[in-house]
Amino acid sequence: MNVSHTLLKHRVPGLSADPEQVADALRRAGFEVSCIEPLAELLRPIVVARVESVTQHPNADRLKVCVVNDGTEQSLQIVTGASNVVAGAYYPVIRSGVRLPNGTKIKRGKMRGEVSEGMLGSADELELGTDHAGLLTLPGAPAPGTPLPEVIETPGVVFAIDGNPTVDEIVRALGGEAPEPEAPAPAG
Repeated sequence: MNVSHTLLKHRVPGLSADPEQVADALRRAGFEVSCIEPLAELLRPIVVARVESVTQHPNADRLKVCVVNDGTEQSLQIVTGASNVVAGAYYPVIRSGVRLPNGTKIKRGKMRGEVSEGMLGSADELELGTDHAGLLTLPGAPAPGTPLPEVIETPGVVFAIDGNPTVDEIVRALGGEAPEPEAPAPAG
């Protein structure tokens, strides 16, 4: 499992700014930290994409079908539920086969019958903040296909932790609190 220092600092008040001290605290809590990687290296396979067109998904009211230019000869089709996606804007694209900083591998698939050849990324999915409300809009007009760390600052590190702990287990072990579970929606 990979977990970013930024996420841990957000969830654990008073957590050290020194990654080595955090790694030591994780080890003392019983976690095996196999390495500390710069976030920029994990984000290098994620590139700039320009959204060429956005159309309503034919089978889902909350989804959009986008054609994106990722700097290759062939455009990609990406399905997204992000409300802030607009044609002509620039966003990070995670192509099929690429891993997010948390270790999740993105796969080509179908969403409600439409092919999606990757995903457009939000700040929290890329470990660049906690905003998950929409896609991370990139400033200016960077060249499609440019690695993300060459376009925006990508500070911080990610801890690779052996095994399958959850983020909440790690946060609790470091003295933070897990978020309150959401109350179920009222019936009827």
